Amino acid sequence: MKFGWLTLALSPSPSEDAARIDQQIEQVCYAEKLGFSDIWLTEHYFTGESVYNDALLFAAALAMRTEKVRLGFAVVQAPFHHPVRLATQLALLDNLSKGRVDVGVGKGTVYNEYEFVGHGLRSHDSRERMNETIDILQRAWSGEPLDYDGVHYQVHAPEVRPRPYQKSGPPLWRSVISPSSFTECGRLGIPVLTSRLAVDRIKERWALYEAGLEEGGHDAETRARLLAQSALWRNVYIAKSNDQARDELAARYAEKTGRHMAHFDWYHVLALWKLAIILEGLYVHYKTGTASNPASDAFELQVPALIRRAQILM
Repeated sequence: MKFGWLTLALSPSPSEDAARIDQQIEQVCYAEKLGFSDIWLTEHYFTGESVYNDALLFAAALAMRTEKVRLGFAVVQAPFHHPVRLATQLALLDNLSKGRVDVGVGKGTVYNEYEFVGHGLRSHDSRERMNETIDILQRAWSGEPLDYDGVHYQVHAPEVRPRPYQKSGPPLWRSVISPSSFTECGRLGIPVLTSRLAVDRIKERWALYEAGLEEGGHDAETRARLLAQSALWRNVYIAKSNDQARDELAARYAEKTGRHMAHFDWYHVLALWKLAIILEGLYVHYKTGTASNPASDAFELQVPALIRRAQILM
């Protein structure tokens, strides 16, 4: 088992941004010294949730300050990048780091719709943009002329340079959570990283991934490599006692949530309104017996609370 570090680096205020960015660089260098195998950068905008915002540029700075630790993205939000420029930037980073780059690719999230609005986009076509971006990345790193006619991108170039340091380019990872996604990624031979997975589900999901690898016809060496590098994200908070850790986390979460809510606009109000309606409808069906019972009795307690929370936030 190897240990890495995912840097969801929060800066509480603009006045602290410069210091927090410097701290992140120092901490990454120290993580390498301690023997961590990889560092994973996040990409979020406008709230200070990822203080460096531009994970690609920040990774280039880290590549110049480190020698061994791998530099990963969890994840690059594909809709916010033109795929040819992204392919070029990642190929350059792969050369600067001498082949230490891993690229998790995602479509963004409707929970952060303001990020799409801030980039002049909306999230309704984010999955299509992500799929086209992945396709273009793989073609761009093949060393062949690039010709692509998609719905969102039409690109034609003799060749994308520089050529990546790693053969066929940096590995493209997928962030997965559903059982079908594990099976599909295994079948396609795609490295996976996951979070928010209950402990009792980990073995089950990894078995699905292994079955997918078998179904995909991958050789024994490839199957062993992909299984060994499968990544699971877990939050860790260190304090002198469990009670102290819970109290401090609760206080920090409340503070962060308050700051985050200050960025809400009418798009988020509408989303919360829709969420309240959906949850209320599900709860009514559950209580009247017109829908199958949820797996946990906690559902009956949780849904009314979620409805109230969504209505309060509106």
